Amino acid sequence: MSRKILVDADACPVKSIIVDFARNYKMNVMMFVDVNHEINDGYSEVVVVDQGRDSVDFKLIAKVCPGDIVVTQDYGVAAIALSKKAMVIHQSGLIYTKYNIENLLNERYYSQKTRHMGMRSKRPSKRTKEEDDNFAISLKKIIEEPMN
Repeated sequence: MSRKILVDADACPVKSIIVDFARNYKMNVMMFVDVNHEINDGYSEVVVVDQGRDSVDFKLIAKVCPGDIVVTQDYGVAAIALSKKAMVIHQSGLIYTKYNIENLLNERYYSQKTRHMGMRSKRPSKRTKEEDDNFAISLKKIIEEPMN
């Protein structure tokens, strides 16, 4: 069974980088989106799901196999994919591991708690070329890492 790249693609800014790498390494790509998004890159298998809270996440997780590569900015999806023995990467280039996921989930929890108390969190900054470069470096590293 060959590994594939699964992408939480609704708001993913690195889809073209993923497709370029997938073509070069002859890997399959599955882009998961809800009905409000349209992708047609000429390469990826696009999986469209109904709009709904976490519907894309649930469908993506159902398709993950050990050794697959998952691209997501959702720490919950990352944690579940790691538990299924996938390799997981954030769109910024951060590689999720069993060593950093707990802290990331805790940060998310405290950020949500702060927002529920009426406090504002800072807005994400505009995407930079450096983030794209970091993502490409990390994706290459993951792709070239031997499967266990």
